[in-house]
Amino acid sequence: LLIFVVFYFLLIRPQAKRAKEHKAMVAALGVGDEVATAGGILGKVAETGEQFLTVEIADGVRVKVQRHTVSSVLPKGTLKSA
Repeated sequence: LLIFVVFYFLLIRPQAKRAKEHKAMVAALGVGDEVATAGGILGKVAETGEQFLTVEIADGVRVKVQRHTVSSVLPKGTLKSA
């Protein structure tokens, strides 16, 4: 029983918290947000859909990615300095 309690607080609970935070971040994505995907692509969200985002990675170059592959939202202006 003690081992289960330790596993809960050290593994299960933090992972569930991260998953909840990621789900909220993905749901809040909007046009103009600068994002980084799990594949390492940096870009600005050009269009949003229910399951997919269109990310502009260069002038006139747009790729469609699944929402859940967005790993982080970058601060505004990050792409200009990269």
